[in-house]
Amino acid sequence: MESILKKEVIVNRVILKSLAVVFFVTAISLGAFVRIPLAFTPVPLTLQTFFVLLSAGLLGLRLGLLVQLTYIFLGVTGVSVFTGISTGLIYFLGPTAGYLFGFIAATIFIARFIKYSRGNIYSTMGVFFLANLLLLLCGVIWLKMSLHLDWIKSFAIGFIPFLPGDTLKVTLAAFLLLKIKPRIKSIL
Repeated sequence: MESILKKEVIVNRVILKSLAVVFFVTAISLGAFVRIPLAFTPVPLTLQTFFVLLSAGLLGLRLGLLVQLTYIFLGVTGVSVFTGISTGLIYFLGPTAGYLFGFIAATIFIARFIKYSRGNIYSTMGVFFLANLLLLLCGVIWLKMSLHLDWIKSFAIGFIPFLPGDTLKVTLAAFLLLKIKPRIKSIL
């Protein structure tokens, strides 16, 4: 009787993985709409990076990349998931497209290095923070190219203003990852 009570309702791992991908694509999409515009930069504060970090830490490389690529694919095909009003390929002409490439780079970085954190909160925060810096750097490079700015101006409007909020997101994502990863790992 006890073994029956311990059985999961959903046992098909393909379905569970698919649901996890759908959840994180949805979360990143909704995170784009939780935005705080800043007067001095075309880049708003959003919750997207929180879900990018968490999805990479929980789902690993294959599923984490699937989340990011699905999100980008939806936006390119015209679904209104990106920050701002534009969708489709035209979005990639704008100043914030570099951060989307940063989502992919951060996911790869986290998937590669999260195993070295070994469940330690400070190490996990370190991996997330470095991945977040990589994400921001991708955004800065794109800002520099798309707006024809110098490096100092690019960092001033695309990197520095986001460090305090991103530090908070990194900390929360690391704590949440360590709390739920054992359970997620057992069902995925």
